Amino acid sequence: MMNFQSLNEAVTACRRCSRLVEWREKVAREKRRAFLTWDYWGKPVPGFGDPRARVLVVGLAPGAHGSNRTGRMFTGDASGDFLFPALYRAGFANHPVSLERGDGLRLKDLYITAVCRCAPPDNKPSLQEAANCRPYLLREIEILDPKVYVALGRIAFDNLVRILSIQGDRPIFSHGVSYPIAGNKTLVCSYHPSRQNTQTGRLTTAMFDHVWDLVRELLRR
Repeated sequence: MMNFQSLNEAVTACRRCSRLVEWREKVAREKRRAFLTWDYWGKPVPGFGDPRARVLVVGLAPGAHGSNRTGRMFTGDASGDFLFPALYRAGFANHPVSLERGDGLRLKDLYITAVCRCAPPDNKPSLQEAANCRPYLLREIEILDPKVYVALGRIAFDNLVRILSIQGDRPIFSHGVSYPIAGNKTLVCSYHPSRQNTQTGRLTTAMFDHVWDLVRELLRR
């Protein structure tokens, strides 16, 4: 079975989607003024976290000047600034700040990945680009065999529904809702912690904390 080291090496070497390769590398060359001194990652971003995690968190894709710059999921942008304090409060992270690889951040019982591993233009990967990346997510699921899945946003939810054996009626995305999965597992839904959601009040700190409280309760069962 492929382990995380070999999987992540395959992820970072991937060039399957020509549009995404062109975009991520263009962003890495041109940079944002605030990060001119940075050596951008500019490659597909692998997942990271506890290799024995029972919780798998799935986001959309790296941010152009966040993960595409730092090389770590949800690191260096507004989404991570909202996500990691919540994980810290819930006991899944050893500190609430995620600035760059090597900053000492460790996740406990939780692993973070995404539907797409390359930063897409306008944060909108195509259906084919998501399909091209899906084998990496499938391998992460195979390695971890998580008990709880957390979908951050509708696109992550839709892609997980394609993969997982959801029980009962056809699942519908809604914040804070959970669905049973075959094998005594659960899929939990959350709005994505993007600035678009957090600054408009669509996703509040209390709403996000409720999601992680639910995750902790599911792990105790």
